[in-house]
Formats: sequence, C-alpha cells, structure tokens
Amino acid sequence: MSNQKTDKVFNLIILDESGSMESIKKTIISGFNEVVQTVKGVAQEYSEQEHFITFVTFNSLKTNTLLENEKVEKLREISEREYNPTAGTPLFDAMGNSISQLRKVTQTHSEYNVLVTILTDGEENSSKEYNGATIKKMVEELKQQNWTFTYIGANHDVEKFAAAISINNTMKFEANEQDIQKMFSKEKASRMSYSKKIRNKEDTGSNFYE
Repeated sequence: MSNQKTDKVFNLIILDESGSMESIKKTIISGFNEVVQTVKGVAQEYSEQEHFITFVTFNSLKTNTLLENEKVEKLREISEREYNPTAGTPLFDAMGNSISQLRKVTQTHSEYNVLVTILTDGEENSSKEYNGATIKKMVEELKQQNWTFTYIGANHDVEKFAAAISINNTMKFEANEQDIQKMFSKEKASRMSYSKKIRNKEDTGSNFYE
C-alpha cells in the first residue's frame, strides 16, 4: 500500500480505575500495554491509516487523561505509577466528558473513523453530570457518524447494561488473569479486523468482536 495516509482513526480507551479494579491491576496494566503495541502494529500494517489515541482512566475522585490525541509514534506503555484503582465508578461522566472532547476534534475532519473502547468491572454508580439517557442519545447520534462503540465488562450483566446505552459490541470477562489475557487477545484481533474493514470500506459499526 502507499504510505500516503488517507484515513484518520481516533482510538478512545476509557478504563475503569475504581477500587474494585485493584485485584486485577497488574493484569489490566499488562493488557493495556498490549493494546498500545497493537495500535502501533495496526498503524504499520495499514500504512494508509493515521491512528491517534486518547486514553482516559476514571473513578469518583478524578478523571485522568493519560494520552490525548497522541500519534502512534508517541504512544508509551503505562506502569503502576499511572494506574491506581480506588473509589467509585462514574462511568457516564467519564464517557460523556471524554466523548464530548473527542467529538470537538472530529468535527474539524471530514474523513475519519472513531473506535471507543470501554473497559470496566462494574456498573455505573456515582456520575453527577451525565445519566444513562443522555449517554444513550449521544451514542446513537455518533453511531451515525462513523463512531464504533465497544464495551468490555466483568462482574455485571454486560450485554444488558451496554444495550441500555445503545452499545451492541460487547465482550464479557471473568476478573482473573487467564480470562483477562484471553480478552485482550480477542481485543487485539478485533482491532486488526476493524482496520481491515476501514481499508475495504466495509461496515465498522457492528460485529466488532466476531
């Protein structure tokens, strides 16, 4: 393929940093670092695509943007210094704020795709700015604009919760090292398939994990 980059791909990863994630902290860090390498690998494989990544962690004490629209070349792995689970799970606020910020960026482009990945081990329990109805409306609007939403969860009814906010690309995992490694492996393969669909001008909005 030509090295001319014709497709912009914005990757947004929203990672739960609430207290319940503490028991799987090291495995989650390892898994995210695999995602970093995957995004870099995808960018090399599909050289016509220019990938950017925003990485947000959240709990009820803070939302922390570790990477914001960084190019692949600037991606770096994280360590236990950057990821310290504690407190509650304001998932709707984390989604609403980070998606709104990225939406402002995409509005300056005409040709782009957005992949939003949400990873949590529990349901929403402490948002103050957004609720389920506002998030559902936002997701439904953006799905019409080349945004693909995926939801990876543990310890709750993943499909039911995701469906309530109009996300149909879901993956469930058990909160143990073996299952988390399997989950990230599937996530890696799905990202490769997603970029292949972009190259082939196929539908990217559904069947992400199939």
